[in-house]
Amino acid sequence: MTEREIPLERKLKILADAAKYDVACTSSGSSRRGKKGHLGNTVSAGICHTFSSDGRCVSLLKILFSNDCVFDCKYCPSRAANEKERATFTPEEICRLVVEFYRRNYIEGLFLSSAVVKSPAYTMERMYEAIYMLRNKYHFNGYIHVKAIPGAPDDIIYALGFLVDRMSVNLELPTAEGLKRLAPNKKPKNLIRPIQQIQRGIQTQRVALGKDSRMERAKGNQYLSNSIFNEKNTSFVEDKSVFSIMEDAQKSVKKNDNVNRRQNDAAFFKETRLERDIGSNIDTENSMSVATNSSIENSLNSNIGRRGRENAAMSDNTSQMGNGMSGGVESKITLPSHFLQTTGKREGAQFVPAGQSTQMIIGASGESDFHLLSLTQRLYQQYDLKRVFYSAYVPLNDDPELPAIGTAPPLLREHRLYQADWLLRYYGFQADELLSSDRPNFNTFIDPKCDWALRHLEYFPVEINQASYEQLLRVPGIGNKSAGRIVRARRQAALDFEDIKKMGVVLKRAVYFITCRGKMKYHTPIEEDFITRQLIGTNQKDNWKIEHPTTYRQLSLFDDFNLT
Repeated sequence: MTEREIPLERKLKILADAAKYDVACTSSGSSRRGKKGHLGNTVSAGICHTFSSDGRCVSLLKILFSNDCVFDCKYCPSRAANEKERATFTPEEICRLVVEFYRRNYIEGLFLSSAVVKSPAYTMERMYEAIYMLRNKYHFNGYIHVKAIPGAPDDIIYALGFLVDRMSVNLELPTAEGLKRLAPNKKPKNLIRPIQQIQRGIQTQRVALGKDSRMERAKGNQYLSNSIFNEKNTSFVEDKSVFSIMEDAQKSVKKNDNVNRRQNDAAFFKETRLERDIGSNIDTENSMSVATNSSIENSLNSNIGRRGRENAAMSDNTSQMGNGMSGGVESKITLPSHFLQTTGKREGAQFVPAGQSTQMIIGASGESDFHLLSLTQRLYQQYDLKRVFYSAYVPLNDDPELPAIGTAPPLLREHRLYQADWLLRYYGFQADELLSSDRPNFNTFIDPKCDWALRHLEYFPVEINQASYEQLLRVPGIGNKSAGRIVRARRQAALDFEDIKKMGVVLKRAVYFITCRGKMKYHTPIEEDFITRQLIGTNQKDNWKIEHPTTYRQLSLFDDFNLT
């Protein structure tokens, strides 16, 4: 059956199920309110407030445009070699689904990703058409997050950036060696290029609006001298293997920037070229004028229109597509004439206002937590990403390069990486403080802050009534809010353990690392082995719940671990 012959309900079942392995779909950072005559907004209850049992947002309609992929990534359930039912939405079908689900109050937004259908350029064009129709024909004003397809033409990604709230490009694997082994069709330079382009577009937009070029971060970071977002903290861990996927790609992009721009889609640039490419001129221009925006749009429209009119044959050569090329041929898609009049940029629209994110797979290859966390830090610092997501690999494909089918996904490891990511973004930690090449993985039985504290007992115990805000944040059991409350409250009177407990401090972890008025709550030896045993016993139930997220059981009078 063709894509139009498959019933819409069946397509939805196939493509919603295929999208569940993509976790990068939170919607924080966008605050567009409702408008008269339009559907949806990005601030109503439901967005970023409802999550499934495994932590994924359920207020978005999360679907793939298609699972009919020409790539053969070994870890992916949609790989070309798998014998499975394939389906592809039409742009009109996506619009109908979003509008109908929204009107029934099931969703507040859309998360749209896709397998690579025919070529990256073809896939990105079809996704652009769907989002354009949703914004301009159906006047949907809600949150939209779209995955950019690596290897797609720069200007389609640029045009799409004015229609969506967030874009993301999945790195999937953190090293070039891992990509070569498990995703031979994907090249590092094709993954990094759209990340760079989106970052530069966001920077240009922000500077033009009179804002700082870098996105806003939590206000508490201004009080943390060691925060990764402070300008002075720009040094990275010197381990080339950690960043090989980025450094190799950057060298390639920088060396062949002009050549690759033509090769990505030779026919696309044959007659008319962008008067100004947002990805290459950001270093010499601090802002983009309205006139320049217009010239980009005019050039973009003429190019898209010409591609639609020529209707050249589409090549299915996956090796060429893996190199970020469309084989020198053009897309079959013919956009309706009203698409050619504008890029679809709405009045007052900003370029990817909620920022960009990425996702890395955990457990499919042999990278350590130190590799992953160091790359995460560099992505935040160098590309100003809003979020980095981690996805525990669920073995679905039988391949000798992958964990065997039936192997439990590393959910607890994924959880520890999220906790460590939080420490980077909000607590003033850096990757090389939490881990090192000598100790490259977290102790999964305890959280990363406890793990760090146990390896640095020389800093403890700290006195609650005298420690700085930055010192308090490094105490296990004390978070941003409770640290702020402590600093404010102790101006009035000295605090004791009961006081800080009321302020939100988790004493079952904090008691081993703090004193109040010069005294510890219990007589506790400051020894790594002793405190580790106590913390593991405290965390045992929580760890079990993380490793068994789909386990349902009847309430019992007895503890799972026979603990009193």
